[in-house]
Amino acid sequence: MLLALLLFAAGIVGNLALMCIVWHNFYLKSAWNCILAGLAFWDFLVLFFCLPVVIFHELTLKRLLGDLSCRLVPYLEVTSLGVATFSLCALSIDRFHAATGPRPLHMPKVESCQSIISKLSVIWMGSMVLAAPELLLWQLLQETVGQPSLPTDLQQSHSGGSLMAAFRARTDSFVVDICVREPSVELPESIYSLVLTYHEARMWWFFGCYVCLPLLFTLACDLVTRQVLGQRVQQKPSSEKVTSKASSSSSSSSSASSSSSKKKQHVREQRLRSTVMALTILYISCNLPESICNITLAYISASVSAALPALALSALALTGQLLLFVRCSATPVLLLCLCRSLGQAFMDCCCCCCDECLPDGNSSSSSSGSTAATSTVSSPTSLSPPSLSPSSKEETTKSVLVIEPAVCYDRAKDSSVAIGTPC
Repeated sequence: MLLALLLFAAGIVGNLALMCIVWHNFYLKSAWNCILAGLAFWDFLVLFFCLPVVIFHELTLKRLLGDLSCRLVPYLEVTSLGVATFSLCALSIDRFHAATGPRPLHMPKVESCQSIISKLSVIWMGSMVLAAPELLLWQLLQETVGQPSLPTDLQQSHSGGSLMAAFRARTDSFVVDICVREPSVELPESIYSLVLTYHEARMWWFFGCYVCLPLLFTLACDLVTRQVLGQRVQQKPSSEKVTSKASSSSSSSSSASSSSSKKKQHVREQRLRSTVMALTILYISCNLPESICNITLAYISASVSAALPALALSALALTGQLLLFVRCSATPVLLLCLCRSLGQAFMDCCCCCCDECLPDGNSSSSSSGSTAATSTVSSPTSLSPPSLSPSSKEETTKSVLVIEPAVCYDRAKDSSVAIGTPC
């Protein structure tokens, strides 16, 4: 229960903060950050709706919202898996184009709003369509559970098995709500055959689409990007020698500044690729154990499967659910720690909230200091008397720049970071 509360609090705060940061900052509205915000939105839905339903069922053995939650919880979970998978693929493609495209690294492409919306719509609609059979696959049943063991449907159900039910079944009998993964016979024949085919191939479909696809695609894009960048680095020394002979009159300061900017962009690209790899590792670490357990249980003999205690099967089912919630809670925390722009915007937002919570005396003194600073900026004649030396002028301008916040939520930020750059 304490772990569930911790995951719920961290996930809700982290995902809401990530969505609000991207929405309220004009200079952060790039394709990269919008994809991350869309991932945070679906993680928020999973934590806000699915986590309370699962915990309520574990504690009371009753299904909150009845048959609706029995169908909607798996649908939201599978949709979240699809959004995470396609988001990782889209981020890998974005890093590949940014690193290997004809445009230089210090001139990132600024994407239009229509391009960003089209990418998000493809990710979201594709994930929702692929998860649509989950709405027709599950149905709610009520079973009387008691000694000597739980029913077979309860043991093999993905989200119907309750750990509390397995404990109580060893002492008394009771009625429990379970979600059975079995298509209803009341469906039309054509739809029933499609849902039944999906049910039979569901285990390998999950392993191939939601585990192998993002892992292999991310690794392939990263390896190709590293190879292309390595070839470019090998070609740069020869080209630099030719240009140095042709333009010997160029100044050393300009070459030093260009080399430093190239190094910064190279470090930035490495940091972005490491962010994608970190997200992939977190995603695979939370989804691979459940897939391996399902494949193992499906191919072991019937005698071995019957010998397994119901408590172990229920614990495996609950562990798979908790790993999904761990991924939804840890993803925004990982992004805020690895992406400097998102982390800095989050810290600035926290500082602004702390300043608003200060007493009136401190706020009035800070407001008077800010008004004094803005008055010195708005009146250029106040800085121009002959009594002020150049050093004093520089000190006053530095003090003015310190007072100004780092992130502006109502206008674009005047900084060296371009609008289209993610981090």
